Amino acid sequence: MQGTLGLVLAVAGVLFLSWLFLVTLFTPAVHYRVNEPVNVASAEFLLALQSTAPSPLYEGNRIEVLRNGDCFYPAMLHEIRRAQRSICLECYIFEDGEYGRQFVAALAERARAGIVVMVTVDALGRIGIHPAKLDELREAGGRIHYYQRVRWYSLQRLNNRTHRELLVVDGEVAFVGGAGIADRWAMRTSTPQWRDTVVRVRGPMVTGVQGVLAANWLESGGEILTGADFFRPLEPVGDARGFVVRSSSAHRTTASRVLFQLLIESASRTLFINTPYFLPDAPLRKALIRVASNGVSVTVLVPGPRTDQRWVRTVSRRYFGQLLEAGVRIFEYQPSMIHSKVLVVDDLWAVVGTTNVDNRSFEHNDEVNAVVRDPSLATQLWEQGQQDIEKSVEITLADWRARPYWERLLGTGDWLFERQQ
Repeated sequence: MQGTLGLVLAVAGVLFLSWLFLVTLFTPAVHYRVNEPVNVASAEFLLALQSTAPSPLYEGNRIEVLRNGDCFYPAMLHEIRRAQRSICLECYIFEDGEYGRQFVAALAERARAGIVVMVTVDALGRIGIHPAKLDELREAGGRIHYYQRVRWYSLQRLNNRTHRELLVVDGEVAFVGGAGIADRWAMRTSTPQWRDTVVRVRGPMVTGVQGVLAANWLESGGEILTGADFFRPLEPVGDARGFVVRSSSAHRTTASRVLFQLLIESASRTLFINTPYFLPDAPLRKALIRVASNGVSVTVLVPGPRTDQRWVRTVSRRYFGQLLEAGVRIFEYQPSMIHSKVLVVDDLWAVVGTTNVDNRSFEHNDEVNAVVRDPSLATQLWEQGQQDIEKSVEITLADWRARPYWERLLGTGDWLFERQQ
């Protein structure tokens, strides 16, 4: 009897894992399209974005661009050390190292001073930091939750990770961008310092970022955040208008995917995409080809040989041909890994956040983006992109056609990476 029960359980386990594998890899994708592109400078576009994101429009913000870890890490640590009410951090990557130790020490010091310190770390992403480091923070009074621990009853959500990298201090200042906490963003280790972009946000948008942090704190620990330590009325401090677009895999369609499709298809003059992992699915490729064919100047900046994901780069290059033929210009950054996640449309809209142009971000991860209507910010990010392009190599159609046969062969794995990366 016991042997029969064991066999039944084994068969059931195999069937479940087979089902999970099939669902993960072969669930049909949604074929996104915009029924009628809208002028990005119009009130109609604001309404469309506000309604489909969905997010309220926050007026009166000041957005500061912080280039590379030797700039944004000191800025983040400065805000942490001067906190008077609360510190909320959510991250996918949190690793041991010089900066990991500095963040733990700064957070622990504020916790010992009686400041509310709350950290949400992805249960898989935090593998890079030794548990003793986080125990140090917990013993100082900090509170830590792990997002999506591996549990038998939630295996179907194993592929859903929080990819958000967020910091909010005192409910007044927020940092949004794709950088986790690890030395490779700010120090020369075995590889050159990674190139990345983070923005510091002040003004009413900070309330929206705090709400994103509160959502995964609730999911990880069951606690609903309230009170002036976290949410307070914030006065206008600048001219930038924007949205905080949160995205998760709770539905087949995600807000980040809608955001990218809407902005790309509505571009009328210029489109700049900087992404570390460029694996646009068929609908997004069609959109890029269509806008480029209609005269929009489309520029894509991606990592070169120093990427941390060589296989992804190889698969990504398979689609360069059809984009290049349509007039899309593609550049590969040479000095180091470039991890910035930036989208600029018509020198008016700028997106900085955690979303990559791949289906892992669009379909599986929890992501967040600051979406800002501000010509000065768009111009600044565009100019930084041009500085990076000067350190890049442009891929021509002749270059692409001459790529080695081994790359063409390995690129045939696109069907898998389109859905998982």
